[in-house]
Amino acid sequence: MKGALPRRSFAGEAHSSPGQWHHRAPAPGAVRVGRRSALVLALATVAGLAMFCWPLVASVGPSSAGHVGDAPFMFMVVMPVLVVVVLAELSEGGMDSKALAMLGVLSAVNAALRPLGAGTAGVETVFFVLVLAGRVYGPGFGFVLGCTSLFTSALVTAGVGPWLPFQMMAAAWIGLGAGLLPTRLRGRAEIAVLVGYGVVVAYGFGMLMNLWFWPFVTGFDDGGLSYDPGASLLGNLHRFAVFTALTSTLSWDTGRAVTNALALVLLGPAVLAVLRRASRRASWGAAD
Repeated sequence: MKGALPRRSFAGEAHSSPGQWHHRAPAPGAVRVGRRSALVLALATVAGLAMFCWPLVASVGPSSAGHVGDAPFMFMVVMPVLVVVVLAELSEGGMDSKALAMLGVLSAVNAALRPLGAGTAGVETVFFVLVLAGRVYGPGFGFVLGCTSLFTSALVTAGVGPWLPFQMMAAAWIGLGAGLLPTRLRGRAEIAVLVGYGVVVAYGFGMLMNLWFWPFVTGFDDGGLSYDPGASLLGNLHRFAVFTALTSTLSWDTGRAVTNALALVLLGPAVLAVLRRASRRASWGAAD
């Protein structure tokens, strides 16, 4: 019809009839995860879980060295995964130079934020940006950002040690999980879900970082808190749960959970808006 406005399609919006706008489902993430990347992430997750949990199914003797011996193997798992994921995303069109630039910027931001808390009393300022970025840019981006953020911040704070690859993997899972949260939520419901997720991963991160050294801790035999090579899997899991509850859940992990919740409530809406605006301007396809 002469004089009628042409119908246009924008990210997150579509026409179903002339002159009427309807919202369609938001994009699952600004940086898409292709089949190859999904396979690599799945294999990396299995390998990471194996590195964390192998003492539960294998007899080990107490040693203050902890995972010093197998930490290099963890790096051998983590670092090639980062390269493969990035290359796979580039080849499949999920990650371009703009996404890589954003990855570098957010890694630097997290590296600068982490010393502000430094883990004192469980205060960790690095995770809320990771959760929000994973939410906006997708699970693949979140996984890589978790690794690069912890690696960069460790270099800045002189925190390089045998624990670093385990921290990187745990943080990568946090970013990955944030990208897998339901995509349709917006507004207060979205913030509520992110706050709940931030609290859960705060305790999950603490549990994993206890697990990396707990089988090698000595001095708790009398209290039934240490790893027992002769005990069953369920018996050692019970010991580990008690150890975690008494040593970190009520202190460090709770402080981390409170920090995540407050940061996501106070800063979450503004940071989400900034990240989504950057995504739209870079034409990554994320919706408001």
